[in-house]
Amino acid sequence: MIKVEAAGVCLSDVHLIGGGLQPQLLAGDTVTLGHEVAGSIAEVGPEVTGLAVGDRVALQAGELCKGVVYTPGVDYDGGWAEYALATAETVIPIPDSLPFEQAAIIPDAVSTPWAAITATGDVRPAQAVGVWGVGGLGAHAVQLLRIVGAYPIIAVDPNAAARARAVEFGADLALDSADPDLGKKVAEATGGAGLNVAFDFAGVPAVREQAVRVLALKGRLVLVGIVNEPLTIKHSGPFVVTQQQIRGHYGSDATHVPQLIRLTAGGRLDLSRSISGVFPLADAPAIVDRLVRKEGDPIRLILRP
Repeated sequence: MIKVEAAGVCLSDVHLIGGGLQPQLLAGDTVTLGHEVAGSIAEVGPEVTGLAVGDRVALQAGELCKGVVYTPGVDYDGGWAEYALATAETVIPIPDSLPFEQAAIIPDAVSTPWAAITATGDVRPAQAVGVWGVGGLGAHAVQLLRIVGAYPIIAVDPNAAARARAVEFGADLALDSADPDLGKKVAEATGGAGLNVAFDFAGVPAVREQAVRVLALKGRLVLVGIVNEPLTIKHSGPFVVTQQQIRGHYGSDATHVPQLIRLTAGGRLDLSRSISGVFPLADAPAIVDRLVRKEGDPIRLILRP
């Protein structure tokens, strides 16, 4: 049993509330939301070893059981509560130096782009990379791409504040998605080659068309943002001839959260700027509405019981 100290509010929660994302494994028709959770252990089961009451922990945002991944706050009750239940396998110790608010968002808000970059996207040092959507996931993607040595990192977002944030977080170039010269500017920044990897964190069909047009030979488009609309490539000829790829990405593996906790604790990754506000759990409806309206252009809003 985990005494929840911090729980993130994610666009996935918004999609669940609105019905755009449907739980596939939920037993029943109600669930307590919250898949980004950190706190301290309040009780341990009789067969649990290596963990003790009082330990500071973050919870994995997914659990593999009999070949199926179960997500807290989606397929079973999550962390928008005073207490949450977790199996020992999903509990990751965190150091005293890591605040609960920052630890809570590592599963998903940070681990999803990390897995998209290092696993699905297979980004290598000095590869040119584009990030569409510099919100809760994209902002972290920019920081993480610098860690793996991508260059140049090009952020694309229609919001001027988001573009400024992208540069602050380490983007080499930030472009407006409505810029008619976007393709030309990407070409100039990449020596005419285009992007080795493009990430869609926005979940907008138009983004995918735009990103495909600026991919390099054998470039990869990684889809992270969720949108329930058909996936189409209008100009499939060039896509086929240049041997480009589209890859879907969701979540992260069990190894990614511990990696990120070490990187954060070791000073390689700064998540202090990612916490856009901490609010009482009772304010959850208002905070969800704030996220929907993008009030204050938040990266991550945190609930505290």
